[in-house]
Amino acid sequence: MMRFMQNEQNENIPAKRTSILSKTRPEETEVSMESRSSKKLQVIINPAAGVGRPILQALNAGLRDTGIEWDVSITHKAGDAERLAKEAVENGADIVGVHGGDGSVMEVASALRGMSTPMAIFPGGTANVMSVELGIPSTDIEGSIDFIAKGNYTTRLIDMGRVNDRLFLLRIGIGLEADMMKSADQEVKNRFGVLAYAFSALNEMRNLTPTLYRVRVDGELHEIEGVSCMIANSGNVAISGLTLSKKIDISDGVLDVVIFRSADLASMIAVSAAVMSPDAEATDSPQLEHYQGREIVVETDPPQTISIDGEVIEPITLTVTILPGAVNVVVPVPLGEAPGKANFAAAG
Repeated sequence: MMRFMQNEQNENIPAKRTSILSKTRPEETEVSMESRSSKKLQVIINPAAGVGRPILQALNAGLRDTGIEWDVSITHKAGDAERLAKEAVENGADIVGVHGGDGSVMEVASALRGMSTPMAIFPGGTANVMSVELGIPSTDIEGSIDFIAKGNYTTRLIDMGRVNDRLFLLRIGIGLEADMMKSADQEVKNRFGVLAYAFSALNEMRNLTPTLYRVRVDGELHEIEGVSCMIANSGNVAISGLTLSKKIDISDGVLDVVIFRSADLASMIAVSAAVMSPDAEATDSPQLEHYQGREIVVETDPPQTISIDGEVIEPITLTVTILPGAVNVVVPVPLGEAPGKANFAAAG
């Protein structure tokens, strides 16, 4: 497969790769503007994810004349993104990009776990929760490319979670959230985006049945009756600036357990108001219970539907652990700061 850079006439010119980053260097590395624009970028594209966006045209226009050598790989089935990401690192990619939904992002993150090679996210899904969480333009594909093309980026180490024998990036939903994911219609998602989940939630709220949650947080048992439980690495609700709790941090080395005692209209209004308020904290609401820990075990009676990063699975007992600083991700430099340093440390 020929890798290429574009010249002013958009001709495909073979280019030699210049190795910029050590894949194993453990310390923070000063990254010059020259090195930022002399990288090998491999973009993995899931053509079936979410809402179609013209990624190839955007990459071609956005990376032209930047010196960034880029190429693409296309996924065809589950597991391809993880395999292609590993191959990209083996072939010397300095950055592995992914265009797709949060499921594709999860696969690439799994492949890059523990490596210094960072992941770049070019959103292409319905909710794009991870992009919103990290301040990456979630609906503007050109914007997600532009800050990389201009070198206005740094990298951030984020946590991952392990549940039984699989990894996750965002959260586990038990009860209402999982039922909402299960019943959200793909056609409605394509048409209304994240609002499709709100429509689904309204439908599911009419059939809620309380469940007893037996939750062990670092060995300490809590028994709580409720309608939904969340084990969160990210608290983002896919709307810029809104998070279920300001206490939930994707880089803090702990998991957050949030249990909803009830989901009647008054409770949901109270929680929603706290989420949208810059001064309020939703987990202080009496409708919610909040715990933090490194190992979480959850049993439900009766069993409830479970979703892991949006994928619905059969009810089981969950054992969840945190993997601190597992993945390096390319993120925009905050306004007013210079792109001086980027952390390419290998995560433990």
